[in-house]
Amino acid sequence: MAKARSTYFCQNCGFESAKWLGKCPSCDQWNTFVEEVIEKTASKVPDWRTEKSSNRTSKAAAIHSIVYKEEARLQTPDKELNRVLGGGIVPGSLTLIGGEPGIGKSTLMLQLALTMPKLKILYVSGEESEQQLKMRAERIKQSSQASCYILTETATQNIFKQIEQVEPELVIIDSIQTLHSAHIDSSPGSVSQVRECTAELLRFAKESGTPVFIIGHITKEGSIAGPKVLEHMVDTVLQFEGDRHHVYRILRAVKNRFGSSSELGIYEMQGAGLREVSNPSEILLSHRESTTLTGISIASMLEGARPMLIEVQALVSTSAYGTPQRSATGFDARRMNMLLAVLEKRFGFRLSIQDVFLNIAGGLRVEDPAIDLAVIMAIISSQQDIPIPSGVVFAGEVGLSGEIRAINRVDQRIAEAEKLGFEKIYISKYNSKGLDISRYKIEIVPLSKVEELFQQLFG
Repeated sequence: MAKARSTYFCQNCGFESAKWLGKCPSCDQWNTFVEEVIEKTASKVPDWRTEKSSNRTSKAAAIHSIVYKEEARLQTPDKELNRVLGGGIVPGSLTLIGGEPGIGKSTLMLQLALTMPKLKILYVSGEESEQQLKMRAERIKQSSQASCYILTETATQNIFKQIEQVEPELVIIDSIQTLHSAHIDSSPGSVSQVRECTAELLRFAKESGTPVFIIGHITKEGSIAGPKVLEHMVDTVLQFEGDRHHVYRILRAVKNRFGSSSELGIYEMQGAGLREVSNPSEILLSHRESTTLTGISIASMLEGARPMLIEVQALVSTSAYGTPQRSATGFDARRMNMLLAVLEKRFGFRLSIQDVFLNIAGGLRVEDPAIDLAVIMAIISSQQDIPIPSGVVFAGEVGLSGEIRAINRVDQRIAEAEKLGFEKIYISKYNSKGLDISRYKIEIVPLSKVEELFQQLFG
């Protein structure tokens, strides 16, 4: 039997050290090293994958001699998941899904397993019993035709034995922090166990061509628990976001080797599971009965390839504590401060002595610079107490000199605003070149400077 040795791992980034260190040299965090016992032995537990792959040798091949054959993706009934994955599930891919406790990760994966009756799926749970999963499946009410197999197991060697017997076409692991491999003598959820179990699942996925979904816990900072190398090993990283006190959930692609990493899908949490939201613009716009509300503007944004209309809310009030407060929810606070400086320097609005609060309705986090124009108009509308006319949409980036800069894919933004019944959209003059305005029913107003917009809306 091989000699056991102990190694120290940083619980934050996974850095390995032969001795204990107070400060991690990789991530600069203090008191994060934990001792873990590692036993380097290959004969302790037989591994069918190593036996199969030991006789195979790899040879270098010229790139022009490699024959590329595009494999068909597995289409799921969930159109939102297909969009986030880049068009469907890629055979042999390893996908990691992270999210806060209770956000709906297990419900999303079980719902996926129950809505694909033509596919044999193995759902491995290390957190719930078979009765609990059956109870959840009855609540979803889609388990009658599903060929889904449930396995409550945490040892990877037993999981792979069941995989040999069942021969599934899709494997779901819930969760990676509960698995443990007999090759490592540390507790489940430790850095070495998470890394080893993920490596075993990765080898299985690549050698067998079976797609694998693994659910991962997140830390209190919001990042996926375990070493950062975990996110480098997998092919796709999905983040399931949202407020547990609200019904809407957002599935965001953080990393995707087979598609865009800026896509998102929106779901509504109901008693019978998660429902896809095919038109997110309708839920992101509040249904206002009165048009006299100030500080509200509508922006046309893009998230990946999907155009959406969102509601930007601003509140400007007199500072009561001496130092003005600046708060932004769903928007970069530094960019908001830059836009406030532009309004004060270029247009003379005295915002330095006032509190400014900004909110993106619906719980979205927006990084598209095309909503700058809507942010500015919402702030000025609140400060001047003048409402913005209903049926108006803004799409433009604001520069430091007060100019309205061009944005990408303006035709998709215009089409989305027209589809939802808006009457007028303000865009940059530099976007109007090559744009066929006659084919749109919505009125398109191209502008070059922000003061032109102020004159048209506020006089």
